[in-house]
Amino acid sequence: MPVAKKNWSPWRILVKVEVDQTTPAEWSQMLDLFDDANIYQTFAYGEVRWGGKNLSHLLLKRDGEVLGMAQLRIIRPTPLKFGIAYLRWGPIFERRGRPLDPEATRLMAGALTAEYVEKRKLFLLVLPNAFIGSPRAAVFQGAFSNFMLEPLTFENTYRTFVLDLAPKAEELRRNLDPKWRNKLSGAEKNNLTVVAGNGSEEYKTFCKLYYQMRKRKTFETTVDVEEFGRIQKVLDRPHRMQILICENKGTPVAGLVVSTMGDSAIYLLGATSDEGLNTKGAYLLQWTMIQWLKANGVRWYDLGGIDPEGNPGVYTFKRGFAGADICQMSPLVACDSAVSSAFFWAGSTLRGALRRSESALNFARAIRQLATRN
Repeated sequence: MPVAKKNWSPWRILVKVEVDQTTPAEWSQMLDLFDDANIYQTFAYGEVRWGGKNLSHLLLKRDGEVLGMAQLRIIRPTPLKFGIAYLRWGPIFERRGRPLDPEATRLMAGALTAEYVEKRKLFLLVLPNAFIGSPRAAVFQGAFSNFMLEPLTFENTYRTFVLDLAPKAEELRRNLDPKWRNKLSGAEKNNLTVVAGNGSEEYKTFCKLYYQMRKRKTFETTVDVEEFGRIQKVLDRPHRMQILICENKGTPVAGLVVSTMGDSAIYLLGATSDEGLNTKGAYLLQWTMIQWLKANGVRWYDLGGIDPEGNPGVYTFKRGFAGADICQMSPLVACDSAVSSAFFWAGSTLRGALRRSESALNFARAIRQLATRN
């Protein structure tokens, strides 16, 4: 998969690229400069999820000012020059309080290509933090025009609802689906208490609720709540996930975990205990979170992945927010190494086969459980 090579010398006079020269503390501080910062680009997420030795950090500066940044996972099976560079929800380039800068994105695309495709001979996979039809997606498509679009499949498609928090709270509530709004009103009459925090104790409480829910619903998931707990401990305090716990007469009955960075929030985890099903605490938690996000200047609320066919209950619940139903733009790929390209596609084929076999196994287990119960 060849990539057209360009002469970057004209902008190298003005722009400086730094690779793997920043500390975790410096990286965290720089993330706060950008509206498109997100948890997947934090040192804490990369270190816990992939291991610190498998990370690479690229900074783009112009006249000493940080123009863009990207944290990548490097997969290299041998010391030889082949492997994969994976960039999730990046690069970051939208400075706070400034309009989108297509030039900054173009320069980031060039810097990423020069370092990971041309120099390191890796297969570069970029999962942009941009949704189809948005201004950010248009900027990405223009800046990464030399990259190829990876075909969207069920495995790599991120579909979600995104709620615009700009309207007043009264309007947001009025826009809720009538059934959703009625359940919220019912929850408000149940004398429930909402506890907020971002510490380990709140997260432990959430995990207990989550395990109760998993046991009850026996659903298939790739989410590792313990891993998110380890990430929470490593995250700098300003970037920690916000946790809301709903209590009924002092007993936790529902929980919510949301990451807030830049101008957006992402709904990561939610859970309701067996005894909490009738309290409608999940509705109260989400409405409380919306109010908290607005109070803290957050513009967008990403409600997490949706799967109308595979998980219709969660889809219906999230649809009730009246957010926009959108999909993340296709992954972008670039490579000029035949070995790295073959390595990536062989791995993708194997992962797809494993997912299919795991899905079939989980389906068979569910059938056996139903048969046993009946």
